[in-house]
Amino acid sequence: MTLSTMLSALLALQLVSAEPVTVYTPRQQLLHLVHSSPLSALTPSSAAPRPQQAVYNEAVQASKLQERFSWKSLDFAFPDERTRQLALQTGGFIPENNLPVGIELWGDKLFVTVPRWRAGIPSTLNYISLSVSYTDSPRLVPYPDWKTNIEGSCGTGITTTYRIKADACNRLWVLDTGTVGIGNTTQNVCPYSILVFDLETDQLLRRYTLRTQDTNANTFIANIAVDVGRTCDDAFLYASDELGYGLIVYSWELNTSWRVQHGYFLPDPLKGDFNIAGLNFQWFEEGIFGLALSPLKQDGFRTLFFSPLASNRQFAVSTRVLRDKAMAESEESYHQFLALPNRGANAHTTAHFMDDDGILFYNLIDQNAVGCWNSRLPFSKDTQAVLDRDDVGLVFPSDVKVDAQKTLWVMSDRMPVFLISNSIDFKNDVNFRIYSAPVADLIRGTVCDVDRYPQDNTILPEDDGTTALAPTRPYSAGPYRPFSPRRLAPYVAPPAPPATRPPPNPLSDPVPRRKKDEALTERCS
Repeated sequence: MTLSTMLSALLALQLVSAEPVTVYTPRQQLLHLVHSSPLSALTPSSAAPRPQQAVYNEAVQASKLQERFSWKSLDFAFPDERTRQLALQTGGFIPENNLPVGIELWGDKLFVTVPRWRAGIPSTLNYISLSVSYTDSPRLVPYPDWKTNIEGSCGTGITTTYRIKADACNRLWVLDTGTVGIGNTTQNVCPYSILVFDLETDQLLRRYTLRTQDTNANTFIANIAVDVGRTCDDAFLYASDELGYGLIVYSWELNTSWRVQHGYFLPDPLKGDFNIAGLNFQWFEEGIFGLALSPLKQDGFRTLFFSPLASNRQFAVSTRVLRDKAMAESEESYHQFLALPNRGANAHTTAHFMDDDGILFYNLIDQNAVGCWNSRLPFSKDTQAVLDRDDVGLVFPSDVKVDAQKTLWVMSDRMPVFLISNSIDFKNDVNFRIYSAPVADLIRGTVCDVDRYPQDNTILPEDDGTTALAPTRPYSAGPYRPFSPRRLAPYVAPPAPPATRPPPNPLSDPVPRRKKDEALTERCS
């Protein structure tokens, strides 16, 4: 008998003598569990293996969003080719380890962030010039320079940043996590810090290191929102602590920070399962992530909308609560937070942006899509709209922004394929894209169309038209020069409300909406 014949006989014997496999229905599984059956009886008979390669559906393509930039892999504008080759040889630049995450628009600059999740990331904060015509994928230019982007340069540079924000006072707000690595490989080489740059001079205005009380052992901050009130000094940064389940508030004027806790920051234990590009994985620990601020309201405050990543729910709170340290840290603030209805199935989201018309834009990472909600209507599944979708180009739309010209921008980066399956094809596939489209074209005819649905809503009282920024007051604390923007409109005080009317509740008090032609005044000329 030959060796192959013997192996075949042994295999046949094993198949004949194997125990029969029982397939349990959901009801049978429940009955087994109730009657204390062994755990093995609840195990599916033939679990489908997890796919190791991503699956893209070319049949569904974007129809409104226009692709502006794309990359197979990222490259950077090194001082010269010799420096680039040296970085490639020494491991200072490993193209396949670079993944773009966040974007922001200011002037002719399109900012792109690249976190240091793996080795070989030469710069974390970068930009593309929109005033230049490109025949190929543009190289990223470090901002404000190469020196500031040196890894581990605590106190002088930026190690890792995710999402950034440019405000109406021409300042760029950057939160440096000070980390390298991702997940179990994360190392905190520098403390969490807030950096604010003057976009007109590219100079650092201020660096603030978060207090030890602001973070905990699980802290992971990947998103921020910036709230500017009546003056440029009246500015606050809100940072979502995704894994530490908190919200960190920083006051520019007071140059201090505090931490807010709430049960709404936690993940939903039933919403931790994700299916993206044919990959199934679990992000069940991810709490508060997406942040968006409403337009400034007549009481001088905004509404902060937020949602945990492992959740399909939206939540809201007035910045009146968050800006007041004593109120934000008190137990009485608990009931000031509002839980909105469910967005619907497959509605995980990481990035939010609300424009001056009160339209909330957000990414739908399960659907490879961008959605919206018109805040003039009640929040429900029926008042949400999917604006565009692309099962190839919009796989994991990681960030969403609206610029001063009312153009919506979207970054997609195939993040789960990069992190979960590690199967990105950097040679043949286009992996990273930036899309844009006029907001008016995207929302036309949808439930988010402001012309089609002019109704008022009780969650976001309309602004009374007096939100122009006043000239800033000098800031004296610390070694920083006063910040004096050069293009600010004078502030006109609003008329005093009737003495008989109680103060408005920023989350529930309805305010008459102004006519369509009475648009929000520009905060900067």
